Amino acid sequence: MSEQRPEGASALPRTIPNVTVQEVGGVRVVIAVGKKKTAIAKAVIRPGIGRVRVNGVPIEIWPIEMARIRMMEPLLLAGKSLVSKVDIDVTVRGGGFMGQATAVRMAIARGLVEYFQNPELLRLYMTYDPSMIKGDPRRTEPKKPGLKHARSKRQKAYR
Repeated sequence: MSEQRPEGASALPRTIPNVTVQEVGGVRVVIAVGKKKTAIAKAVIRPGIGRVRVNGVPIEIWPIEMARIRMMEPLLLAGKSLVSKVDIDVTVRGGGFMGQATAVRMAIARGLVEYFQNPELLRLYMTYDPSMIKGDPRRTEPKKPGLKHARSKRQKAYR
């Protein structure tokens, strides 16, 4: 018994934020955006052989190991069988290296869930770390005029 869905409806239990699906030359392409602080990553997922590039560099030879491990988390959780069916090109800019790595991780996770329309993959990501899909709304608080930092005050002497 197959479930009938209207055209364009998703098989997922929730909508994935900042994801668009396009048809390019008869091929389904997913564009996903991930953000962390001021870092913004855009992942383009298309059918392929499992290549993953971040700013044109293969993810396997990314120079900063901690950032590489963080960016590869959604790929390792999804498994070789799914990842080997797609090519992922990520462009990231702004922020520091760990903010960029987290933004890349979020963009890849969102894109894979939307591309494969797999509720089990979404459940796995949400159980492992909900911020892979939902994101982290925290931002830097602006500095106030006359002060050195956002919340610093003049020190008082009572004696």
